[in-house]
Amino acid sequence: MAKVLEGPGMGLMKKWGINVPNYVVVTSVDELTRLGQANEWLKKSKLVAKAHEALGSRFKLGLVKIDLDFKAAEAATKEMIGRQVGSITVTQVIVSEMIPHKEEYYCAVKSTREGSEILVANCGGIEVESNWERVKRLCLEIGQAPSPESLEKLSKEAGFGGPLAKKMAEFAGKMFACFDSEDAQYLEVNPVVLRAADEELVALDAVTLLDGDAKFRHPDWNFAFAAEFGRAYSKQELEVMAVDSKIKGSVKFIEIPGGDTAMLPAGGGASVYYSDAVVARGGKLANYAEYSGDPPDWAVEVLTEKVCSLPGIRNIIVGGAIANFTDVKKTFGGIINGFRKAKSEGKLKSVKIWVRRGGPREKEGLDAMRALKEEGFDINVFDRNTPLTDIVDKALQAK
Repeated sequence: MAKVLEGPGMGLMKKWGINVPNYVVVTSVDELTRLGQANEWLKKSKLVAKAHEALGSRFKLGLVKIDLDFKAAEAATKEMIGRQVGSITVTQVIVSEMIPHKEEYYCAVKSTREGSEILVANCGGIEVESNWERVKRLCLEIGQAPSPESLEKLSKEAGFGGPLAKKMAEFAGKMFACFDSEDAQYLEVNPVVLRAADEELVALDAVTLLDGDAKFRHPDWNFAFAAEFGRAYSKQELEVMAVDSKIKGSVKFIEIPGGDTAMLPAGGGASVYYSDAVVARGGKLANYAEYSGDPPDWAVEVLTEKVCSLPGIRNIIVGGAIANFTDVKKTFGGIINGFRKAKSEGKLKSVKIWVRRGGPREKEGLDAMRALKEEGFDINVFDRNTPLTDIVDKALQAK
């Protein structure tokens, strides 16, 4: 699941016919000033300025400013850019037009085990949180789309009447179209408002979670996913994510500053198992990583290069269970190429490598790993007969 920030989230909704305010996302006051010269609405409208980061409670943190003229929006942007909130540095601000309105509503679409669910309420903003019983649901099976009649019924059940019931039904239908077509796992607009100028429904906010692994199907996804762990993604992490989006199978990489035990395990389950084993034995992780689904060797090579570039590492754990279909020799070929490249660049000095693996062509793969000793690598290789976490014990006990 990949989180998308408000700006690109509203861009996706606009693509599917949902009304959103005019907005710009900027990284500096100078950029906002230039955009103000090219966009008349910035000079004529009342504005809202918000930190465009994956942060909760932005209003309480002073990172939401409302009812601004353009000069005040420039001042708010200058104040927010560069501000440190925990481990996050504010690097972007979204400036949008204020939409005069009286009532606020709620609409969301989410994935379920059975298919999907459309949620609608005739209250919104903070009010919906304390009146969750007013949220009405339409449950859909996998592959099922809502009919106009079912959406209008949902709208009326939620308390909408007259022309507004039809408008909310149409809004919910567009939300589902966006959700379904963009491989979303969750979309939420809170609040949806009735614009005073023309009585059209407008999305004032966007919470968007997409299936990140579906990026290859969406060439127009020209935005970065938001980090989900309290900081921006590093350059190395983004490069691995870019590879992951292009391949069959998967490669993942997250840096953990300050650790000395690097991880390069096969499989999502094994990656967690090995990481837990390191921490349980008092070790310090330098990263999280995994490759699975029989990825191409070049993708595993890129992942290996990132692991080998981690500062201050003493051990690399190349662990894995017994694979069902991942070609051990092929994926080890990518790892070996990554090790050789790192060594040629002066990396891996005083770094011990610990390997444990089983699966298709494991003998050829393990033999190729053992041969690295002759090239000067400090490498220790074990087959399927060695318990999975024994290599963690050996690594942490090694001098």
